[in-house]
Amino acid sequence: MVWWQIVGWAGSALVVLSLMQARVLRFRWLNLVGSVLATAFNAVFAIWPFVAMNGVIAIINVYWLRRLVRERHDEAVYAVVQLAPDDAYLAHVMAVHATDIAGYRSSPPAVGGAGEQLAFLVVRGDEAVGVVLVSDLGAGVGHVDLDWVTPRFRDFTPGEFVYRKSGVFAARGFQRLVAPGGPGQADYLARVGFERSGDEWVREVAA
Repeated sequence: MVWWQIVGWAGSALVVLSLMQARVLRFRWLNLVGSVLATAFNAVFAIWPFVAMNGVIAIINVYWLRRLVRERHDEAVYAVVQLAPDDAYLAHVMAVHATDIAGYRSSPPAVGGAGEQLAFLVVRGDEAVGVVLVSDLGAGVGHVDLDWVTPRFRDFTPGEFVYRKSGVFAARGFQRLVAPGGPGQADYLARVGFERSGDEWVREVAA
């Protein structure tokens, strides 16, 4: 009996905890585990209405988890919109998330000065999910000033859709992109095709 009470409380705690998550993937996983535990608990005590409810919630979570994971690298789901660096909508997105963005933004090296900046907005449907800013340092080098993802999609790698479009960078004469790689960004940069080179991360641009 004591063990089943623990299962019941654990399931309830996970469901509540899931509702506190900003990240959509983390929300779905926690809610799935919580609803499965709640289904088992209520089945043991034959509380069938709650068995049905939590069972359906678990199925819904499985559906969305499969869909989110399947679509995470799908160019038919995510799109990249290139904007002017001073675009009004881009400025609005960055202003709304200014505090969060500040922790991901870096300044290009002062040596040689930074030239033109390219700005990209990653969208999922009509929802903005990421911003990538790249400055032209000259000599075929582009510096990633910002690669930011909204908290909801931070378990994904929407920046990859910008870097996949190597033609955009090649057309501007870029041969490689460099990123400073702040704390906790190593795994992300590796997943979107950068390789560590000293204190920086480098991604070659395909011709």
